[in-house]
Amino acid sequence: MPTPVEIALSLREWLAPLRFGPPVTHVYQPLDYAWAGHRAWLERYGTGPREALLLGMNPGPWGMAQTGVPFGQPQLVRAALGIEAPIGPPADAHPKRPVLGFGCTRRDIGGERVWGWVRDVFGGAEAFFARFAIINYCPLSFMEASGRNRTPDKLPIAERRPLFEACDRALIERVRHHAPAWVIGIGAFAEKRARRVLAPLAETGELPRIGRILHPSPASPLANRGWAPQATAQLAALGLASADQVAAAGGSEARS
Repeated sequence: MPTPVEIALSLREWLAPLRFGPPVTHVYQPLDYAWAGHRAWLERYGTGPREALLLGMNPGPWGMAQTGVPFGQPQLVRAALGIEAPIGPPADAHPKRPVLGFGCTRRDIGGERVWGWVRDVFGGAEAFFARFAIINYCPLSFMEASGRNRTPDKLPIAERRPLFEACDRALIERVRHHAPAWVIGIGAFAEKRARRVLAPLAETGELPRIGRILHPSPASPLANRGWAPQATAQLAALGLASADQVAAAGGSEARS
């Protein structure tokens, strides 16, 4: 069975030949230029059995696109995870979305919410990652000429099909590696993708239960009304968070 590092390297290879047309003008591949950060993340926090696998969509411009770590705003990756690594520039950088690696000072609100939640509700990274793993379904970040982010589900079907085939294959391999009881989509897209991709695992008895928590993006009005309490309550409804953790979540964002 391949390790998460081997799965990531294979996914990088599978995605390398793919090309994307307008309105996408730039594509960032953090598994390439930010490999040192991603590998350090996998080796420290992303290997071995887990109770639940949390599944995001794809990198944000000020998070994983900078550090190679999901939701990984540089300051938080250093402070919460103890990871810092050399990050090279992407092959074709968008002038409005520079990659400065651990020198980037831009805020990633979703990342701040996630890592504040990990700290305040679950007692920090070591305790959290003893139970959970976090991955993005797709490791590529897509940008339009304006710098606007374009999510994978908005790509034309001819581009989406080979992209999803590669990401599906990697997701199945990560689920087999972690053997989680649950796969939790962070947002609706990830939940729907997990249900579709993982359904064949029922034939071999490997199918985990699938659920969803609210995505922490500031583009979500619901998330802006207290993401941590809502996400923790959703985990609690699935049996993955305690009453004490639900109570602790109430002040998590205020302290982050």
